[in-house]
This record gives sequence, C-alpha cells and structure tokens, in this order.
Amino acid sequence: MDASRDEITLEIAAVAARLVVEDGLEYAAAKRRAVKQMGLPARTPLPDNAVLDAAVREDIAVFCPESQAVELRALRELALVWMERLQSFRPYLGGAVWHGTATRHSDIYLQLFCDDPKAPEWTLLDHRVEYHPGTVNGWRGEPVEALTLRTRCESLGQWVLVHLMVHGHDDLRGALKPDAQGRKPRGDAPALRQLMAVPGKEHA
Repeated sequence: MDASRDEITLEIAAVAARLVVEDGLEYAAAKRRAVKQMGLPARTPLPDNAVLDAAVREDIAVFCPESQAVELRALRELALVWMERLQSFRPYLGGAVWHGTATRHSDIYLQLFCDDPKAPEWTLLDHRVEYHPGTVNGWRGEPVEALTLRTRCESLGQWVLVHLMVHGHDDLRGALKPDAQGRKPRGDAPALRQLMAVPGKEHA
C-alpha cells in the first residue's frame, strides 16, 4: 500500500473510532459511515479491525479515559447480572464490553451455548422479560438467532440493550479460539470478574 492510501486508511480509522466511542456503532457500520462522511468512494479500502481497534483505544485515551473507565465498569457489572441470571445457558461476554472499549453508548453482547436453542426464549417468557427476536451474523458469518432486551443500568441512569445470541452447545469449542492478535474473543463470568479485579487491566 502506498503512503497516500495508508494515510487515508488511518484517517478513516480515526473518524470511525469517534463514531464507535461517541455513538456506540459497531466496527463495520462505523467504517461505512466514516467513508460516507469523508466523501470518499464507496469502494475505498477500509482499515481492518485491528487498525480500528487501535484507533478506538487511542481515542478513548485522549478524550475520555476517566469517564470511559467508569462507564465500562458499569456495563460489565450489568453484564454480570445477566450472566448470573442466564448461567444455565453457559453465557460468554463478547464485544466492546468484554474487550474494554465500551462506553455508555455500547450494547452488551452475550453468547449463550445451549442444548435446546429455544430454552433461553422460554426462560425470558417465564420471567416476563420483554424481548425482540431477530437474526445476526455469528463469528463465522453464519446467521445466529438473537434475542434483544432492554435493561436499566442505574449507575449510568439509562437503558441498555442486551443481545443474547443463541448457539448450540457444541459451538462453544470454536468460540474460544484467540483472535489474530492473540486475544480471547469472549469470556465467561469468572473470566470477567478476574479482568475487573486487576487494577489497570481494563482490556481483554
């Protein structure tokens, strides 16, 4: 890649990072919106997720390190509440809340690994929890059933969306492989508590 293209890629990453931090956009959507905001052609090469992740962490470090740390902890504590409620479905936390880049605008993503894929839905119904069913792309690009609910985060004084992605029990084996940067892509409740217990170690 020549220098000018490399600079454009980094500029896209910086703009996309602001969208992730300020608006809670997912990486793919943030890249697309950044290209549009910058008036670039739709086929402009996009930064990969590792480049965008580095830009997001830099943006947080420069503009909102203290407030982001407070918001991240609040979302992780809320995630733990739901992981405990759904512990029979082997919940694992992923996304920005797990990786340490979440702000108050971020959603919580929990992956459930079940013998019966309908069991989480019945549990929500039994406890009169309102939710919206849908489908999202899984980590292999396959369609995955998702149950989305709204829950109150009192420490942030706002409502937060929690997405429950329902997988088969056997999918758990492939869900824990480290990513290209050697990081764990998701963690269970004990792993999250361990992460939260280490001062200064916000990032998984």
